[in-house]
Amino acid sequence: MTQTLTLDDVNAMSQAEFVAALGDIFEHAPWVAENAWHVRPYETVKELHQAMFNAVRGRGPTDRIAFLNGHPDLGGALARARAMTAASNSEQGGLGLDKLDDARFAQFEAMNASYKERFGIPFILCVRRHTRASVLRQFARRLKNPLAVERDAAMGEVFFITRLRVADRVNGPGMPAVNGRFSTHVLDTTTGKPAANIPITLFELDDGNALPVAEAVTNADGRTNAPLLGGAPLRIGQYELRFDMRAHFAGRPSLADPPYFDTIPIRFAVAEPEGHYHVPLLAAPWSYTTYRGS
Repeated sequence: MTQTLTLDDVNAMSQAEFVAALGDIFEHAPWVAENAWHVRPYETVKELHQAMFNAVRGRGPTDRIAFLNGHPDLGGALARARAMTAASNSEQGGLGLDKLDDARFAQFEAMNASYKERFGIPFILCVRRHTRASVLRQFARRLKNPLAVERDAAMGEVFFITRLRVADRVNGPGMPAVNGRFSTHVLDTTTGKPAANIPITLFELDDGNALPVAEAVTNADGRTNAPLLGGAPLRIGQYELRFDMRAHFAGRPSLADPPYFDTIPIRFAVAEPEGHYHVPLLAAPWSYTTYRGS
């Protein structure tokens, strides 16, 4: 595991130490750190990342294209062999792109080939901000872009990728805002009180499959003791919350047996990886409602 450095550590480093510590942040491009060393000292971690990104953005078009071509395909042969950089192995592995079944692997290979033929660079996406279903949607959408627009989009994704890598590696004032948060609560509208002991499961929806992501049970305040998701970007994609209301409404003399509601599902989409999504359930024996809260 890579050691976390403080910003003071980074500012005090020689150029060789700086490159050794941060030279792998930008894929196969230690020259980015070499250039950024000259801009020290940094007052914030955001300034450090911006200086590194500016080192790439300040290069000419030929150099920028060569830099982009240093990135691996998503879900490709190198991912299957885990033959990428340590950071790329971790990022693609975190989304399961190194373990695609043969049909999905062929789908990714075909889309990678189409993209390279059209734009002359690999398809680059900050996969830590996406579900697998979202990756495929982005592939299809971005294949329609004009060349200049798409190359700008690729650089934008490099910004997101490296911002996360810098935030993982360096701690200090002015940290980049890279983490999202997902929370919920349950209110019984017949009593006007929080609903405790409600089992909750959060699923990611992928090609008709519901993949469990998190589980929790509400406390006395009708909330979970911690956010269902946090400490990382939320992945762009489709989700479903399932609230198990059976025990909560069962046994009330005025209600039918079994109660009208069993599991209450709420489907929604995440589009802001660094945002806060609060999806509450306001439930009564015969109806329920929800909204995006804060």
